[in-house]
Amino acid sequence: MYAYIKGTLTELNPTHLVVEASGVGYEIQTPNSYRFQKHMDHEVIVHTSLIVREDAQLLYGFINQEEKDMFLSLIKVTGIGPKSALAILASSSPNDVKIAIENENDAYLTKFPGIGKKTARQIVLDLKGKVQINEMGNDQILNLGLNHQDNGPIIKEALLALEALGYSKRELTKVEKTLSKETFDSVDDTVKRGLQLLIS
Repeated sequence: MYAYIKGTLTELNPTHLVVEASGVGYEIQTPNSYRFQKHMDHEVIVHTSLIVREDAQLLYGFINQEEKDMFLSLIKVTGIGPKSALAILASSSPNDVKIAIENENDAYLTKFPGIGKKTARQIVLDLKGKVQINEMGNDQILNLGLNHQDNGPIIKEALLALEALGYSKRELTKVEKTLSKETFDSVDDTVKRGLQLLIS
């Protein structure tokens, strides 16, 4: 129904962002909303997919068409809902997921929250040979480097984003200790580093 929304990015939250277009504020669930941080208060294009449930109509948004295509492919797999698909895409580029699928790398897929061995095997069975993803990764498509900021608030926001993806308080407490010893320029960088630590 909505291929994309073009408007002003007015709000960033751990689980979603808000884009104002033609006087309407669209709440959009994203894999990692902080990928859009550079565009705060500026015009942005978010590739979207509307999913209608009995109790809600939810709008999901992505940084590019490749990420959206992978999301749509993942949610067709038995046992994969939108939340699990978002968690996979927050932790990995579409191309990395494609490579894991083509190589039948179940171990890579089970590193994501909510993905067990059975579900990982189902992803491979359902999608191998069917996903065509641009070889360009997210980092090449969008550079979101920001000026250096105080680490405290950045780490706090990043941990909220990771918790929203399904990681437990116990897992995040361990990660927080490592993150607090490092320096980051943005929430997006911190989330990426946190994800590396969680799935390593």
